[in-house]
Amino acid sequence: MMRNKVGITGMGIVSSIGDNVSIFCNSLKNGKSGIKQATSIKEPKISVDIAAEIQNFSFSELLNRFQGVPEKTLADAKRLGQRAPFAIRTSIISALEAWQNAQLFSNKTLPERIGLIIAGQNGTQNYQYNLIPKFRENPEYLSPRYALEFLETNQVGILSELFDIKGEGFVVGGASATGNVGIIKGYQQVLFGLVDVCLVVGIVADLSPMDIQGFINIGAMGGKKYSNQPDKACRPFDTQHEGFIYGQACACVILESESSAAQRGVPFQAEIIGSSINLDSNSSSNPNVNGEIKAMLSALAQSGISASEVDYLNTHGSSSSLGDITEAEAISHVFGNHTSDLWLNATKGLTGHCLYSAGIVEAIATVLQMREGFIHPNKNLEEPIRKDLKFCGVEAINHRIDVAMSNSFGFGGINTSIVLKHRTE
Repeated sequence: MMRNKVGITGMGIVSSIGDNVSIFCNSLKNGKSGIKQATSIKEPKISVDIAAEIQNFSFSELLNRFQGVPEKTLADAKRLGQRAPFAIRTSIISALEAWQNAQLFSNKTLPERIGLIIAGQNGTQNYQYNLIPKFRENPEYLSPRYALEFLETNQVGILSELFDIKGEGFVVGGASATGNVGIIKGYQQVLFGLVDVCLVVGIVADLSPMDIQGFINIGAMGGKKYSNQPDKACRPFDTQHEGFIYGQACACVILESESSAAQRGVPFQAEIIGSSINLDSNSSSNPNVNGEIKAMLSALAQSGISASEVDYLNTHGSSSSLGDITEAEAISHVFGNHTSDLWLNATKGLTGHCLYSAGIVEAIATVLQMREGFIHPNKNLEEPIRKDLKFCGVEAINHRIDVAMSNSFGFGGINTSIVLKHRTE
């Protein structure tokens, strides 16, 4: 089977530090944190009340911002999204940006050659939680659309209708590695010629108070120590890290074959040259150093490059004590002496942990740093857990990145890595 070169031709994002790619990029450069006092956690008994939320989200205002998008598409977006759950509305906005960024409105391709992957699970948890009081009072008044809305395939249906997508479409999950799993599955779809273009959507994690308390109880979520200083709470690879901080983002990428992009006259913003997913036979929340090592080595092997050729690594770096220590050990093993030249940072230090969309948020951050020639800061890295790794400090630096790796690891022993190459055309 013929293998295509696969690249990213479009990107879109709605996050706590920017509701489009341009604002998001500026926030990365300036080390802007989106972590604040939470407004969506409305249970007073929950002990953690900070998060990197998408605040002041206005679906209609963001729709009106788009210029050059066909009027019918905007009308359809309004019809499909105005009464939909938050996770759907954020997906529509970020997907519109990615679609326009890839010039798919003006330089179209056949609908049958476009695929759609929704990276996420349990995207309507808070929506469902908030419906419970009304349901208990009057069950018969539950909207008939709820039968569609609690399924992640609702995202597939709505976005495929909005963009007239008629190729393969499905939902993937991988806990905190879901975004990378989505990218890898989309990459494989294009790589093997099943589609020419694939829209990959990392949906927002709209957690309910019950979900948040679950993460607190398992010992994964931090924030208690810095409840009065929210922007200091997420501290990947710092000795004072105490757990991840919940973040919200919807992030999208358009993956495309080189031949399709050339035919449409659209450049690659970056090329995906390697990827890996593996399991480490682990039903718990604990990371496994051997699984992480294997993911990175396998991605490098597929890409055909050596560890010494990687200029920059966007770490999983969640601010979890055990997670950070394990990943640092795995990086040291894979890259050996090259760690003195390999720049590291953790986007979650600014965005919080966006869970399902995290891998796509961080892939976009990686592409932007490649394109703009900088390494974004590790805002709260004051005392690194290891001195032998080259972490960016609290200020951004200018640096050329030709080859980058991005890691995502998830509960249940899911390990993923992708390798990206800068494209200058």
